[in-house]
Amino acid sequence: MQLTILSIAGRPGLYKLVSRGKANLIVESLDEAHKRMPAFATDRVTSLADIAMYTDAEDVPLMTILASLRDKEEGKPVSINFKKVSSKELREYFSTILPDFDRERVHDSDIRKLFTWYDILIKNGITDFESDMRPTEGDNIDDRMQEE
Repeated sequence: MQLTILSIAGRPGLYKLVSRGKANLIVESLDEAHKRMPAFATDRVTSLADIAMYTDAEDVPLMTILASLRDKEEGKPVSINFKKVSSKELREYFSTILPDFDRERVHDSDIRKLFTWYDILIKNGITDFESDMRPTEGDNIDDRMQEE
């Protein structure tokens, strides 16, 4: 089943797209509360399927990086304490997942956010990143629903 997982600027965590209203999206938090709320155009909502990371060659889609991380961690949460390790350790670990990441344009905060998102997804049983999070044609929720 294809999911639309969203990040909302200024709000912690990740959200699952539930439905679309006239002037907003209805999202559900991917945490213990599973709270539903509206998200408006002014909220700067980004689908994880639309995010990529800089490398020395072409940008790599986030779902590909998440899949590499899942394979390295055998489907378990990130094994390093990424919130506390030094920048050097963080980057060394990340280079085992994405060896050619652009060391100038990818910041420590980007790597930490990726690891945080990965842990949230794993905790919620979302592990088939390649199919669950692939981009869909069109930006309408109805387009995505038809594919299921």
